[in-house]
Amino acid sequence: MRLLLAVAYPFLAHAATLRQDGVLAALALFDVALIVLIAPLARRRGWAWTLLLVVGAGLALLAQSQHALLPLLLMPVTFVGLIAYLFGRTLLPGRVPLISKILAAIEGKAASALAPELQRYTRSLTLAWTVLLAALAVIDGLLALIAVPGGLLDSIGVVPPVTVSRVQWSWFANLLDYGIVGGFFVLEYLYRKRRFPGRYRNFLDFMRKMAALGPEFWRTLLH
Repeated sequence: MRLLLAVAYPFLAHAATLRQDGVLAALALFDVALIVLIAPLARRRGWAWTLLLVVGAGLALLAQSQHALLPLLLMPVTFVGLIAYLFGRTLLPGRVPLISKILAAIEGKAASALAPELQRYTRSLTLAWTVLLAALAVIDGLLALIAVPGGLLDSIGVVPPVTVSRVQWSWFANLLDYGIVGGFFVLEYLYRKRRFPGRYRNFLDFMRKMAALGPEFWRTLLH
């Protein structure tokens, strides 16, 4: 369910931007609230349902405001920047690189038991993901600053020296970001398949092995 909600967000946000629609913007932000709260909501935690009602009421008011679309400018920076941080912090001394953890789990062994070449590769790949995601977050932030009308600078009365339209910002931050990430994922798989042949039959086999790790693994991966 969380994955479906995450997939829905960029399309809701992009539609809200194209139509300049405060209601769609509020729905996109409510989608984010559901992503964050879905686990305690599923466990019927009273505080989560109360918080969701409060957020929903606040967003209903925001939908009628002239600033309803403003929070959408910050969401891509927050999403992508947070993921870059989660990748990057696993590169700190004494920690296991994120990709090393995933590969070790697929192979059913400790990360320290991976072959040295795989340890070096997975560490480099974790760094590559960190750099890519951090770069996307920076670009998203810069485009949000210079978008006109309604960008971060424009909303406080500052005229940017260089501008893009809100629609151009949305195409990049809400849609192209994910295309770049998906493209990097596929290209890296193709390169890895050639460098380390025989590990996966095909891309579907690789994805099946990833999925077979189970939701508990993915929930605890970043802890």
